[in-house]
Amino acid sequence: MCAEVLRALPEELSGADRRSTNSQATAAWGDPPITLRCGVAPPGPTTDRCISVTGADDASVDWVMAPLGSTEEDTWQFTTYGRVPAIEVTVPVDYAGDDATTTLVDLGAAVSLIDAERACV
Repeated sequence: MCAEVLRALPEELSGADRRSTNSQATAAWGDPPITLRCGVAPPGPTTDRCISVTGADDASVDWVMAPLGSTEEDTWQFTTYGRVPAIEVTVPVDYAGDDATTTLVDLGAAVSLIDAERACV
């Protein structure tokens, strides 16, 4: 599934061009990079904030936001919820400002290629 997702990812994300990576099942855009890793461990039930993001193509993807302080400063980190394999996206605030959901909207069509098994409550 990760290969299908990677092939469907946009060439531009939040105004940043896609760049090459040297790790399997990853993608990156810009510098500092927005990074995507496919095949991370899916989060189980959690009390962390979970948001549903729907794109223009009506693809809806649930994302768990990393708890404050668990990622590098000045980044947003999200992991898909209810999809196996899970996808993790790290977005520097340089691109997202106070709201990284626009970046997640643009990833929705590719990420939704992995079927949702559960949803945020």
